Amino acid sequence: MTRPDRRSGGRPRSDVGHGGTATRRDAPRGGAPTPTEARRLALDVLRRVEDDGAYADVALAAALAASDLDARDRAFAARLVYGTLAWRGRLDWHLGQLATRPPEALDPPVRRVLRLGLYQIVLLDRVPAHAAVATSVDLTKDVAPAAAGLVNAVLRRATRERATLPLPDPSDPARHLAVAYSHPEWLVARWLEMLGPEETPLLLAADNEAAPTVLRARQGTRDRLIADLRAQGIAAAPGRWAPDAVVVEAAAPQTLAGWRRGDFTVQSEASQLVALLVDPPPGARVLDACAAPGGKTTHLAELAGDGALVVALERHPRRAVTVAATARRLGVAVDGPDGAGAAAARGLGVATLAADARQPPLALTTRFDRILVDAPCTGLGTLRAHPEVRWSRTADDVRRLADLQLAILDGVTPLLAPGGVLVYATCTISREENEDLVARWLAAHGDVEREHAAAHLPSAAASLVDAAGALRTFPHRHGLDGFYAVRVRRRT
Repeated sequence: MTRPDRRSGGRPRSDVGHGGTATRRDAPRGGAPTPTEARRLALDVLRRVEDDGAYADVALAAALAASDLDARDRAFAARLVYGTLAWRGRLDWHLGQLATRPPEALDPPVRRVLRLGLYQIVLLDRVPAHAAVATSVDLTKDVAPAAAGLVNAVLRRATRERATLPLPDPSDPARHLAVAYSHPEWLVARWLEMLGPEETPLLLAADNEAAPTVLRARQGTRDRLIADLRAQGIAAAPGRWAPDAVVVEAAAPQTLAGWRRGDFTVQSEASQLVALLVDPPPGARVLDACAAPGGKTTHLAELAGDGALVVALERHPRRAVTVAATARRLGVAVDGPDGAGAAAARGLGVATLAADARQPPLALTTRFDRILVDAPCTGLGTLRAHPEVRWSRTADDVRRLADLQLAILDGVTPLLAPGGVLVYATCTISREENEDLVARWLAAHGDVEREHAAAHLPSAAASLVDAAGALRTFPHRHGLDGFYAVRVRRRT
């Protein structure tokens, strides 16, 4: 999956959702978790996201791996994390009505507990309000004891008034929808302009639904993986769009049998379609220009087969190491990091190279049959899986990242062989980073021309191709993350 770019801080997100650390309170002696344990875990993940800049999926996976929670409480903790992050805007709006101080004036630990408790009271039907209040007060005693009375009073008031809490007047559609569906107002205004008043609420609602957990089985092994997972008691079914996709009900896929063996990786179905669109021929030389964490890199290596070379270019050395580790776990031959020159001569599977795609290193003297630019982007198509991203984005980020994306495309286009194919992909639905950006790029490179994506995708995915021939997915239309991908070929 394309990584949502960040200016600074935080861990790079991982397609596998694994890594990082999280504090855990042990259950009382005797081993039985208390009713507060799942909430305590969720609160600590929320702290890491807000204070440390961690990605929610990474911090949550680490916390669950270190916990003693059973499957039901793991699922509850995950729902609390993603729901509280997704609904933060609406929760803060209600807090402004319920508390004596605006949310921004509250101490961060108190604000986090109130958001977590209010989410359960206002937006979760099956959580008894008294349990949400009592456990929130208990958590407050741990993180800010002096505020326990405040938390108790605010949440009790929310319990009484939850059915009548007002929203902004619909006469201002962008503001009303922004609060009602908990998205930044600037973003809602853009989507109203792009999609209109009928479709925009559908997209906003879909963003607040939990994204499915999707695995990519090693090529040709999907049926075997499904049977193995079902034998472990894991609900598993084939994906609708991609031939190696498996949809599972599992809060922490990295703990499943088969992970360490490399039977699968975690990768959204829309993301899997991008490598299929690249469609590398056997033995091809492929450049993955923005490779971390390696999901598409390894997929390309599998598709190209023995004798192929996939050079995984990654600006940050630590992320290049992550790509190599992902490839090794999945059984793909690896050279690197910084071994692309030698690997090119020997035709290895994957070679990692720490370098900036805007200025490709001199070591890349070869010309590539296929290039994938899985560009750093705003990530606005992945708000189901990364709800925290919506609160860190600004309109300036859209413009800044579009310029970065164009610089990357300009940097790698000269490396494309005559007759070679380049695929540009993002996980955003922003026109400035997609259609408009591609138009700017093609205007400056007259020797490349677009190809229709449907000819290079599974037949099941043909309906995901737009009128201009690009892969274009939306959460509310297709149940997929919002992705965009265009395929071009250099003239011979």
